[in-house]
Amino acid sequence: MVKTGDAIRESFIKFFEGKGHTRVPSSSLIPKDDPTLLFTNAGMVQFKNAFLGLENRGYTRAVSCQKCARAGGKHNDLENVGVTARHHTFFEMLGNFSFGDYFKEDAISWAWEYLIDVVKLPKDKLWVTIFENDDEAFKIWHEKMKVPKERIVRMGEKSNFWMMGETGPCGPCSEILYDQGEGTGCDRPECDVYCDCDRHLEIWNNVFTQYDRDETGKLTPLAKPSIDTGMGLERLTAVIQGVKSNYDTDLFAPLIHFVEKASGKIYGKNTDHDISVRVIADHSRAVTFLIGDGIMPSNEGRGYVLRRILRRAARHGKMLGINKPFLNKAAMIVIDMMKYTYPDLADKASYITKVILNEEQRFMETLDAGLRILQDETELLKQAGKSVLPGSLIFKLYDTFGFPTDLTADIVKRDGFTLDNEGFEAEMEQQRERARGAWKGSGEEAVAECYLKVSSSGILSEFCGYEGVTKEQTKVTAIFVDGKPAEIAREGQQAEIVLDATTFYGESGGQSGDSGYLEGTDFNFTVLDTKKPVENFIVHKGVVKSGEIKIGATANLTVDPERRKAIPLFQNQR
Repeated sequence: MVKTGDAIRESFIKFFEGKGHTRVPSSSLIPKDDPTLLFTNAGMVQFKNAFLGLENRGYTRAVSCQKCARAGGKHNDLENVGVTARHHTFFEMLGNFSFGDYFKEDAISWAWEYLIDVVKLPKDKLWVTIFENDDEAFKIWHEKMKVPKERIVRMGEKSNFWMMGETGPCGPCSEILYDQGEGTGCDRPECDVYCDCDRHLEIWNNVFTQYDRDETGKLTPLAKPSIDTGMGLERLTAVIQGVKSNYDTDLFAPLIHFVEKASGKIYGKNTDHDISVRVIADHSRAVTFLIGDGIMPSNEGRGYVLRRILRRAARHGKMLGINKPFLNKAAMIVIDMMKYTYPDLADKASYITKVILNEEQRFMETLDAGLRILQDETELLKQAGKSVLPGSLIFKLYDTFGFPTDLTADIVKRDGFTLDNEGFEAEMEQQRERARGAWKGSGEEAVAECYLKVSSSGILSEFCGYEGVTKEQTKVTAIFVDGKPAEIAREGQQAEIVLDATTFYGESGGQSGDSGYLEGTDFNFTVLDTKKPVENFIVHKGVVKSGEIKIGATANLTVDPERRKAIPLFQNQR
């Protein structure tokens, strides 16, 4: 019987390879073609165009283990992480997919076969839910899989009908649940599969995408229905290993032991300490993978979510008595655990740990001072009989001391305080107005709007210079001359060049950018500076020394090695 998390992951993929599926590597945590998502949060994200019939991938059956993040926007588990046994900011999603190939009977049959015959889960612990009028699924589960009628539960649209959006592909789904038994969850005698507690744990969701929904709500059967399934590796591992919490599995054990050693605290002895240990274990995985996929700590977008996660972990370390940077070391444990499944982590190890160390050091410089101010202010508010933290104080902690608002909320929650979020937003808007006023007349505002307009159209840059790579053929995707988009930049002109991939590091997070030069068949461009004004949008600023650069041209990249060495993130680079 497969037991370790690594063995379970591989057994799932090999099982479906044996059923004619193509093994597909995990995509990035940054969704490639979906501006509606902050992070990749499910296995089907990278296959969205295949499901919509817009992309032919050369195969109609796929299996993957997808890295996922849920820590911002609509899908946000952040405040539950560390408190519950199963919430995470980062997790891995196992999934098998059919793009107009097999359908309901094969999906159900193979799911049951894997759980019963491969990982040996007991049948009497499993329950099944189906959409309330999906008689086809009921018949397959009962007549083909021999699941007793009383263990097949019909549920409504809210829980058992999936939609990609308000219109478009959709369909019923069937969930497989594992009964963890009495003593788990709410522990009420009448607890059943309808209860939201952890006793009946959903482990696998099979989505049967068989309809197209129009604006009126009318469902039209698809000519080629598809299958989209998802099963959390951490949750399945907990079930197989017979533990009640994902954090008690071998997927987290090395990180738990590390925090115990770093803090001198023993996990399992104190409820508050245990929450902090779990937060650090979870967040260490998230920051490692987010930075590995090219996200840098910042005050906006994905970078801000990363900063919130990293600083929340640092603050919980402080609560455990850890008074020096430690998350970079935790990241090395994550990398060592995951490098065989995600080999790019090992290639980026030096870069990842330096980004973490830099951010943690910056936060620790202000953490104690910010905590003292917060403590003094809350004492005064208590004495005045008030329970709402003013927006001006929240803004001061954010702007001066680097406290993300949810971190402030986290700290004061136990004392019964809530936040004046409207007041905070008003302070933020005043700051934006001051910034806009400072920009007027400089031309930078128009340039910034250009960057946003072009990047939002889908033109992005991938940074691929983590480990000292200084040359790579890449393509010119955008050109700016005099702060405006252009098709061409000619000899002698100052210009800004965007490439689809670059080894030049863009200035961000307090780190300066690279310099060097770009060369093509018809041009030579000197890069004087590199900036990242927008997430995943890197701009090479410089002068066309000879020839002319056009959109679509191919360039060879050479980074100035001396300038690179001066950037702290890349010092001591291999």
